[in-house]
Amino acid sequence: MSRPAPVTTGRYAPPAPVRELTATSADGAPVHVEVHGPEGAPAVVLAHGWTCSTAFWAAQIRELAADHRVIAYDQRGHGRSPASPACSTDALADDLEAVLTATLAPGERAVIAGHSMGGMTVMAASARPAFREHAAAVLLCSTGSTRLVPESTVLPLRPGRVRTWITGHILGSRAPLGPVTPAARRILKYATMGPASAPDMVEACARIVHACPRTVRHAWSHVLATLDLDAAVRELNVPVEIVAGTADRLTPPVHARALAAALPDCRGLTELPGVGHMTPVEAPDLVTARIRDLVTAHVSAQQPPVPAEENA
Repeated sequence: MSRPAPVTTGRYAPPAPVRELTATSADGAPVHVEVHGPEGAPAVVLAHGWTCSTAFWAAQIRELAADHRVIAYDQRGHGRSPASPACSTDALADDLEAVLTATLAPGERAVIAGHSMGGMTVMAASARPAFREHAAAVLLCSTGSTRLVPESTVLPLRPGRVRTWITGHILGSRAPLGPVTPAARRILKYATMGPASAPDMVEACARIVHACPRTVRHAWSHVLATLDLDAAVRELNVPVEIVAGTADRLTPPVHARALAAALPDCRGLTELPGVGHMTPVEAPDLVTARIRDLVTAHVSAQQPPVPAEENA
């Protein structure tokens, strides 16, 4: 069965990268990387979530690439990065380290933004040498560090063992998602997006999620179901901003509040009324603005001035 392609028009159509490369992770796994924007501009690194791809960040890439060097990559098994039998938070951290090393100069700092599993990737890498060398600040969008299945409200049931058991089986299903039909859009919107999400947002997300191979979706669901990154959160010793949607059923705001309380240097938590799990798509301007602000405060301000002869 062919996989749906990303949308080709509008703000959610993925822009063409300036260049593409393959980073090699610690276990030899190849990681597909895209670079957008001018060389030498302040750097931003984007890590997408479960069942997504670089296409998920299209709105942010389109805006930021005018004056930032935007680096986006496909998590292993997603997008154009081949699947690997190694599915773990350590593998996620390895892949992020490989991307940072392959795209940033020694000592170069960047803002790193992670959505959902991408945020978990950032947490998992918090104590890694390459992360500490290159991370100037972090934006965490719609993510959590533990208890993902018990806290999920996808099922309208009371919290407890029954809801947790059923939710785990639904999220870990091996069933194919099939083509993007009206019914599929309604299901995806209910589970992952806010009730006011516009049709173009739903269409963009549906095409991205339905393109993820079911074997990859299933494999990573087990990692998320047993996630425990609380200790890693306490090692995230850079300025961090958090964005969460109040209508998020996959990672409800309880996760964002717990992160804000545990982080060594949380610079703010923004809860968006009526927004679901797909914050970079549902609130693209706000997410882009948060990234810009972090770059201005923690990357641009730290860059040495260009010598006068280079401006001649």
